[in-house]
Amino acid sequence: MTAKETIQQGKAILGIEFGSTRIKAVLIDEENKPIAQGSHDWENQLVDGLWTYSVEAIWYGLQDCYANLRADVLKQYDTEIEILAGIGVSAMMHGYMAFNEKEEILVPFRTWRNTNTAKAAAALSELFVYNIPLRWSISHLYEAILDNEEHVSDINYLTTLAGFIHWQITGNKVLGIGDASGMLPIDPETKQYNAEMVRKFDELIAPKGFSWKLLDILPRILEAGKNAGFLTEEGAKKLDVSGHLKPGIPVCPPEGDAGTGMVATNAVKQRTGNVSAGTSSFSMIVLEKDLSKPYEMIDMVTTPDGSLVAMVHCNNCTSDLNAWVNLFKEYQQLLGIPVDMNEVFGKLYNNALTGDADCGGLISYNYISGEPVTGLAEGRPLFVRSAKDKFNLANFMRAHLYASVGVLKIGNDILFNEEKIKVDRITGHGGLFKTKGVGQRILAAAINSPISVMETAGEGGPWGMALLASYLVNNKDNETLADYLENKVFAGNTGTEIAPTPEDVAGFNAYIANYKRGLAIEQAAVENKK
Repeated sequence: MTAKETIQQGKAILGIEFGSTRIKAVLIDEENKPIAQGSHDWENQLVDGLWTYSVEAIWYGLQDCYANLRADVLKQYDTEIEILAGIGVSAMMHGYMAFNEKEEILVPFRTWRNTNTAKAAAALSELFVYNIPLRWSISHLYEAILDNEEHVSDINYLTTLAGFIHWQITGNKVLGIGDASGMLPIDPETKQYNAEMVRKFDELIAPKGFSWKLLDILPRILEAGKNAGFLTEEGAKKLDVSGHLKPGIPVCPPEGDAGTGMVATNAVKQRTGNVSAGTSSFSMIVLEKDLSKPYEMIDMVTTPDGSLVAMVHCNNCTSDLNAWVNLFKEYQQLLGIPVDMNEVFGKLYNNALTGDADCGGLISYNYISGEPVTGLAEGRPLFVRSAKDKFNLANFMRAHLYASVGVLKIGNDILFNEEKIKVDRITGHGGLFKTKGVGQRILAAAINSPISVMETAGEGGPWGMALLASYLVNNKDNETLADYLENKVFAGNTGTEIAPTPEDVAGFNAYIANYKRGLAIEQAAVENKK
């Protein structure tokens, strides 16, 4: 069947993901291969000291992204999207979207980037004897309670961005288990919210006298492969303002971008892992058993089918690196030379590999925003060197590449060095790996482990979400998600692997030792600069 016939016969599947800087849509065929795509660029806003996206921006972005996809289909295949086999929606995990009984949002959407929840996260971590990160929904909720915010008593429903979109297009208040695990910890046995923690939280807030209890306001949890509803008539209009898309399409459980990253890299099986490196970065290692104790730097979440995952999440990754690369673009424009950004990145990244393994003593802190793993509530991008350091272009670029995964290394050193976690395969995906071989080699040195990158790595989250929708509608053999991906999607493809060299590992270790010592400089910058 041609791609055009697939679309015309309603066999195509749509995956949509709300990333931090771009909303992306991917249409796949019956062989799970992308056949069309759309996108919409957007940026979060700092409003009253909190990072947010407005509800208007969310809907405009979704509709523009879908319109962009529709235009791509018209251009490539001269046909309209009328019906689909399935749909899936994913988004950046965690955060806080609270609604009253009239379905009105009570306060602006609070995203994962916000670090104002330190007091609540610390109190809940102690109460639950479990690491509760600053960005989790339960931290946002309890911080709002501690701060005596008036809206809390009116909460009727609390969800994530993916859960919100799914609710609005299907009418169902549900969430995929992976995304739900970023709201409140999951019991790996029951695959539901941890009952003991729910009880402790309800007891904790009982004196406040709210009309709701925690389970009253949280989404119902669904594992991958479960039906999460159907596109309603209203939902179809919200998605496709042109009116061509018909209702009745099955929709799979909404997921977080961490879950779609695992799916897109075939890393949902135990002893596999993946690293996503873009605006933010995170590593996901699927565990065989729980860790020996809670760690503040490591979040415990789940795969979309409920396996326990150790997650190291870093708020900052390539944004500062990209800002420096843009300076070279501007210089090239000043010289009157036509700019090809792929060439600019390629030249600078590959030149970085010729630098000293320890970056010649140069250090970069890429903290556009705060970084909880290293204890910084706010960020100040800094480049640091002493007069005796080897300051050249190769070392300069290498230091910024190291910085993009430096915090990730600090967290993963705990897993591999202290917990002795065993991993058979780690796969990288995201913008850092676009220049072939460079980001891969840097990451391999950082975590002292071979890193694979697949040709499909660039497809990313929306493709992973489309695969979850495919698993819902096409899993005729009742396979597990891991087996479905292995047999029906990747068919043994493990990508291209790069192993770390002893010199690179030693160099990165020297860099990170300098980096840790220099964190006091970053702290001073936060304290002394507006």
